[in-house]
Amino acid sequence: MSAQCEVAIKQSAGAPMSVFERYLTVWVLLCIVVGIALGQFLPAPFQALGRMEVARVNIPVGLLIWVMIIPMLVKVDFGALHEVRNHVKGIGVTLFVNWLVKPFSMALLAWLFIRNVFAPMLPADQIDSYIAGLILLAAAPCTAMVFVWSRLTNGDPLFTLSQVALNDSIMIVAFAPLVAFLLGISAIIVPWDTLFTSVLLYIVIPVILAQIWRKSLFRKGQAHFDATMERIGPWSISALLATLVLLFAFQGKAIIEQPLVIALLAVPILIQVFFNAGLAYWLNRVVGEKHNVACPSALIGASNFFELAVAAAISLFGFESGAALATVVGVLIEVPVMLLVVKVVNSSKGWYQAKA
Repeated sequence: MSAQCEVAIKQSAGAPMSVFERYLTVWVLLCIVVGIALGQFLPAPFQALGRMEVARVNIPVGLLIWVMIIPMLVKVDFGALHEVRNHVKGIGVTLFVNWLVKPFSMALLAWLFIRNVFAPMLPADQIDSYIAGLILLAAAPCTAMVFVWSRLTNGDPLFTLSQVALNDSIMIVAFAPLVAFLLGISAIIVPWDTLFTSVLLYIVIPVILAQIWRKSLFRKGQAHFDATMERIGPWSISALLATLVLLFAFQGKAIIEQPLVIALLAVPILIQVFFNAGLAYWLNRVVGEKHNVACPSALIGASNFFELAVAAAISLFGFESGAALATVVGVLIEVPVMLLVVKVVNSSKGWYQAKA
């Protein structure tokens, strides 16, 4: 086992959730209030920020998103991919749920609820955009936060690390084609060049920079790596919250006029989380995997790389789009819902391990 894998295991089994992580929902709610208020009372500065674009990429948001994503990707050890062979069945379940069930089930739920059931209660000109945002959310498997969820269930750290590394590797090549396909069958057209630019900016380049940074940190020793990770830990959430303030400054008017939208968008997200977590958990039991493998497998199937989803939605559809708002709803409910999933898998350990 490599020294870097050992470090990742220690991190996964180590400190509890930070204050930022534990109260993420509270911070997001505060960002909604602050963003809406600033957007209403100081519209000019935010409009100026919104115009700072190059090739449809907003420069302030692009920088914030890199600060948001890169520290998380530094934690990912792609050298752990060889550990996949030790849990082939669990990895198989993870890949099946993450890439063949999750995005398609969300597309179906978005079509059912957003385009049909809730359509009369939503602004008609944003329905396609809401569906696109939900698809973007489901097409990006969780990266960093899954280490937290796995730790809370005593999940196998090496399995967690290997499934994250494998998912990130797949995401580099599969995210754009999968999103384009699902948007296409949902009758939503997105230019391929814009989609690939988003993948390049928010997946490929951050992964390369993060791995270069990771290697340079390890050259100075494990203690230096650990100290740096602790120091930059708050960067991701802080950058996410700053992005949300900007986003809600632009979304404020629409939210004030349609306050029910957030609750309606949450419905398909909640159904999808519980469905995919339950499916992955049950399938791992069926194939005979251990409980400490089934838990992180279920949790990565339920959670999302919402930082990437927010970035892609803003890049593809803009600050004021329903797509951006839909991805933010995913951020809003992530922590309380995932803590509930953690509680369920922990309390059902006896059932999981019971003989048929």
